[in-house]
Amino acid sequence: MATPLTDFDKRKQISVRGIAELGDVVELKKSFNRHLHFTLVKDRNVATPRDYYFALAHTIRDHLVGRWIRTQQYYYEKDPKRIYYLSLEFYMGRTLQNTMVNLGLENATDEAIYQLGLDIEELEEIEEDAGLGNGGLGRLAACFLDSLATLGLAAYGYGIRYEFGIFNQKIHNGWQVEEADDWLRYGNPWEKARPEYMLPVHFYGRVEHSPNGARWVDTQVVLAMPYDTPVPGFKNNTVNTMRLWSAKAPNDFNLKDFNIGDYIQAVLDRNLAENISRVLYPNDNFFEGKELRLKQEYFVVAATLQDIIRRFKSSKFGCRDPVRTSFETFPEKVAIQLNDTHPALAIPELMRILVDVEQLEWEKAWDITIQTCAYTNHTVLPEALERWPVRMFETLLPRHLQIIYEINQIHLDKIAAQYPGDEDRLKRMSLIEEGDPKRINMAHLSVVGSHAVNGVARIHSEIVKSTIFKDFYEVEPTKFQNKTNGITPRRWLLLCNPGLADVIAERIGEGFITDLYQLKKLMAFVDNDAFISDVANVKQENKLKFAAYLENEYKLKVNPSSIFDVHVKRIHEYKRQLLNCLHVITLYNRIKKAPNKTFVPRTVLIGGKAAPGYHMAKMIIKLI
Repeated sequence: MATPLTDFDKRKQISVRGIAELGDVVELKKSFNRHLHFTLVKDRNVATPRDYYFALAHTIRDHLVGRWIRTQQYYYEKDPKRIYYLSLEFYMGRTLQNTMVNLGLENATDEAIYQLGLDIEELEEIEEDAGLGNGGLGRLAACFLDSLATLGLAAYGYGIRYEFGIFNQKIHNGWQVEEADDWLRYGNPWEKARPEYMLPVHFYGRVEHSPNGARWVDTQVVLAMPYDTPVPGFKNNTVNTMRLWSAKAPNDFNLKDFNIGDYIQAVLDRNLAENISRVLYPNDNFFEGKELRLKQEYFVVAATLQDIIRRFKSSKFGCRDPVRTSFETFPEKVAIQLNDTHPALAIPELMRILVDVEQLEWEKAWDITIQTCAYTNHTVLPEALERWPVRMFETLLPRHLQIIYEINQIHLDKIAAQYPGDEDRLKRMSLIEEGDPKRINMAHLSVVGSHAVNGVARIHSEIVKSTIFKDFYEVEPTKFQNKTNGITPRRWLLLCNPGLADVIAERIGEGFITDLYQLKKLMAFVDNDAFISDVANVKQENKLKFAAYLENEYKLKVNPSSIFDVHVKRIHEYKRQLLNCLHVITLYNRIKKAPNKTFVPRTVLIGGKAAPGYHMAKMIIKLI
């Protein structure tokens, strides 16, 4: 008789790498019908297409749950270094099809839904976009989460669960009109609320100094409620977590002043606290110094750092009691990546926790902070750089202002010792910009408080070193790096262009899906007529599909044999949509000038949103 397995052996057997069972068609149909019945409480007589979408989403989500739990269990047991990607934006888009691709469930699901007499493409279209971003910065965050999970790294995305994402755009008489993006209206089947990990975030108040150090007191508290979304790797049984915080008023919010007696107004005022996670600011590459935005930035940072430290202290699975007391190993176990300066308050907040709460010496705490944090710069446009008024900090985050002043003093003393008498350099490198009003330069704070600074393309990283951070580069050249942005080939090739993915896989196998360098193998086919013809056919099929879509949605007929000249991104002067318009006019004038000449037909497609307050961008839309 076989020896019974210990609990540890049982867990090892179903470890993260050990699961391979993928739902077959019969199981998927059974699960779909069960969710329609028990989760949505509908039968086929009264179910709507949206009910069918939710039943399918829950069915696919079921395949994530076991892997998700076991991945987190595995991380607790192995206690690897964890990567925390902090971003005010995660432009995730839709989840259903991406999950099916990464779990290898697409074919089985297609067949199951077909057998149920439904159209899978119709169901996929019902899903709302998680449009929690503006453009490249937010989409980079989403792509990184996919790649980190596919690499099997213990990574977490931390951000805000905005109730309203990027606005929906309507065009009326050639003008952009914005509509609120109520993406959570019907609920979100992919998220799991975690009220047991709700955390307090403090604002306002004052600082008391005593022989035991500084205390931040008389603060207003807002609660941060976490919502977790699974992030599956590609066919590797890893499921990581994106944790987004939602603002909740505490139950005693405004009721401390009960002698006022206006209980109703106190309850209505809860909205003021909960507005923090209400809406995504719709600016791309533009800084708008609003207090609500600063609150959002501190909110995500404060909640996230409490979570990171809780997880660092209790390294073993299922243990909520602190086991680690020393922060010596913190940078060996924790990496915090700042996606632009928006989460830069992580630097003074980590210092506040280490010095004021954990009672570390300043020098030790600063060393830990620098070793833990790294900063990605996204722009050198002066109007996009965050420069917060000191007065706003004084009111909202008084202790953080003191910490930033202290960081700045030590930083400037160092520079003054290296460059005696160079007052101009001190002024240029200071974290505080003198003037009316005095401002905090968040990019300077991010550089000084990080061990690595990167741009997002080689040319950008070089410009960063020669312009905005020139003085910093001269002092610490090894701190500056380049990390050229990529996109995940799972969503942007397998999912978007399955025809092309098939043609490539036929020639070089499927290894390229997780290793894009393998695409170099296609060089062997550059003169291969069959390959060239296959690629051309896929392209033409896609153009025909798109032409049909345009006709269907916009009653617009285009020539699918023409060149499709496409320019889709945020509308911004520096993105040169105006230059594109001038090119179109030039081409038109050439045709008028020599109508009998042979011209290749061209269809120009321009798409994108303008920030609601950006007048010039809206004028560009009107012109187009």
